[in-house]
Amino acid sequence: MVDSPTSAKSRPLDGKWRGLDRPSKSRSPRILYNPAVDVGMDRVLVTGGAGFIGSNLCERLISEGHTVYCWDNMETGSVRNLSAIISSPRFELVRHDIIAPKDVAVDRIYNLACPASPVQYQKDPVHTIMTSTVGVMNMLDLAERYGATLLQASTSEIYGDPLVHPQREDYWGHVNPIGPRACYDESKRLAETLLVAHEGQRNAKVRIARIFNTYGPHMQPEDGRVVSNFIVRALRGEDIAIYGDGSQTRSFCYVDDMVDGLVRLMCSNLRGPVNLGNPVETTVRELADIINGMAGGRSRIAHRPLPPDDPCRRNPDITLARQRLGWEPRVQLDEGLGKTMKYFRDVVDE
Repeated sequence: MVDSPTSAKSRPLDGKWRGLDRPSKSRSPRILYNPAVDVGMDRVLVTGGAGFIGSNLCERLISEGHTVYCWDNMETGSVRNLSAIISSPRFELVRHDIIAPKDVAVDRIYNLACPASPVQYQKDPVHTIMTSTVGVMNMLDLAERYGATLLQASTSEIYGDPLVHPQREDYWGHVNPIGPRACYDESKRLAETLLVAHEGQRNAKVRIARIFNTYGPHMQPEDGRVVSNFIVRALRGEDIAIYGDGSQTRSFCYVDDMVDGLVRLMCSNLRGPVNLGNPVETTVRELADIINGMAGGRSRIAHRPLPPDDPCRRNPDITLARQRLGWEPRVQLDEGLGKTMKYFRDVVDE
């Protein structure tokens, strides 16, 4: 179902639950849930909204009274992630891949569409590239059509294996353009270029958020991210695999803090790019020991060869976010890991 340019405020949309069978690429987008949307406050589109960060963002926006249109191709997203808001009269979930054009009248767009874990984005590198290029151009066209503000979820991966620490927004990065991670790294870099070009040439209203490692409820158990991998294996008493000697660092931001940063950026007059992440570095080995201890200490630490192009350090300079957005992470690592482990206990038990 495709909305006419004036439909979002002029009439409620019709729709119903239609199951989760995956449609072929030739079929039109399928509405997964739409209980006659009741338009309130801002009309907000969240692409990738059934994924990890996207679903938490949708919950936040619904709690604030907005009308939320959620598009997701359901490759890595899950209806389970949206269980708290799925029946809201101000929420609509549609199976849709942003590589294909689609129309809906909105005031704001959060473009979070694209797998973020190396395991997922390397499964289909061409599709990953298309999502962050063709898909982003479609979102820019939609934003310009309705005068909406478009926030692009960029990534700390654009810095590659950085030679500057911590990473500031004016650092250009150290990226291998033909390595196994390039489909994600380079397409995200190009996405930023597209936004800036459309702003300069077409007066598009854009925001660019460079998201660093984020964790919390709604992560997939086997998505290849370090926090979810460690927690699931620790809860099962399985070996926790560490690549290399575990001395590489990451900066872990709890998802509630990340969502708050995204909302603040969207509501600001700061185009960005702006780093959003936790400036406290933690080694991978330290993380494994913390999680293993919280789960009862039953797992053995097993070392594996370091993957190619895996960054040795990852640490954001968030001075810009502090000064212009009044934002910084509030949730400490132990607290956030406790909440995340509670979520995964239920998932593993099921």
